[in-house]
Amino acid sequence: MRSNASWLSIPIIAFVLALPLATGCAIDKGTALAADFEKHWSGAPDVEKVDVHGYNTLPFAGLATGILVLADGTPPDRVVERAHELRKYVARHKSVTGRITAGGITVTVDADETRTREVMALWQSLTADERVVDGEIGRSTSKLGYRWQAEITAVDALAVFDDMTGDGGRHRLLSDVTSVEVRTKRGTRPGLWVLTDPGGALPADAIAAYEAVVAEYPVAGATLETTSVRIVVAGTADEDGARELAQTAAPGLDAAAITVTRERGA
Repeated sequence: MRSNASWLSIPIIAFVLALPLATGCAIDKGTALAADFEKHWSGAPDVEKVDVHGYNTLPFAGLATGILVLADGTPPDRVVERAHELRKYVARHKSVTGRITAGGITVTVDADETRTREVMALWQSLTADERVVDGEIGRSTSKLGYRWQAEITAVDALAVFDDMTGDGGRHRLLSDVTSVEVRTKRGTRPGLWVLTDPGGALPADAIAAYEAVVAEYPVAGATLETTSVRIVVAGTADEDGARELAQTAAPGLDAAAITVTRERGA
């Protein structure tokens, strides 16, 4: 005679097997989301390529990230139009992150319409700036919570950084917390990397130190952060003299946080 437990197990097993059909879920949800994204956007106006990745985090759970690479020369108004179409898509598909690449800059759109308008306004101003080479505008989570970040490559890194972070600058950042990193184009001298902290605080002391040194000595490169500054002087420049200038100009940084070295081979 079969036990009651054996009889009970039959409907339970049937229920579990039917669950994906009843909920419309796939066991590899990330893969399914990616496939749906590619199917939806392939052949869409102005879309030259769809680059999508699915992540199967757990059975019946997953995420996907899809990038629409728009054709070169797509007019800015149509780029914005495609971005808002993508915004509506990610609003309907909460587990999908949607991005657009156009004019050398990749942006993440947001389900929130106001935020996406801000992102695309920043995209428009950056792509219209002849000093900007390429970049990314995206979002991430950290111990500070939900935030945005902009990583830009430019011919004149410090000038573009000032225009992104200064009052009345050419580029208006998002109203959410936004961190900014700007690097110079490869091969440019001096090679600069300027960055805020994750909360958007500016590296004011590091910039002051760099500007004091570059006014007196040839500089090959520098990294300017809120907590440190690293400067590489070129040729036979006086390291000690440059270091003293930097320390005087940046009283808010500890002496150990100010590094001045000479370019290799100089």
